Amino acid sequence: MFKNMIFTLLLTAVANVQAEGFFLSSTDIQGQIANAQVYNSFGCTGKNISPQLSWKHAPEGTRSFAITAYDPDAPTGSGWWHWLVFNIDPSVTEIKTGASTKSMPKNAVESITSYGSNGFGGACPPKGDKAHRYIFTVYALNTEKIEQNADARPELIGFFLNRHAIAKASIMAYYGR
Repeated sequence: MFKNMIFTLLLTAVANVQAEGFFLSSTDIQGQIANAQVYNSFGCTGKNISPQLSWKHAPEGTRSFAITAYDPDAPTGSGWWHWLVFNIDPSVTEIKTGASTKSMPKNAVESITSYGSNGFGGACPPKGDKAHRYIFTVYALNTEKIEQNADARPELIGFFLNRHAIAKASIMAYYGR
């Protein structure tokens, strides 16, 4: 009986630790990309509004955060970067709807996307292509600052994010047209 009670306590402790892992959520991204997060160019007629994102349970040692939005299904051979934000203060746990290029946290940098511009660039897969996956990721980083500016290419930022990541949390949504 005593062994079963200890086993149950250990199992409960492990479950609680796992349940409180680094976690990303959104009130705007819910399985399917909404018209608000669709690009407004390249033949797409969305509103191009950056989504709300919030995260919790960042790991100990987090010194900054970064956010990416990426489409691995883009017919480029290397995917498509829709949003790259870095140098987000570790006290920040949410980005509001529509914040891109308007009301981002102080010192946060929005670098160039695959569209060739800074800030959020919404979904816009080729017409008739299968629905694409859009992966929104928040990175907990072990550095206060990525020493790059807003002109940095997505691949370079991706290198630094992966080099300094302590943890990451993602959500995925689909969009096709």
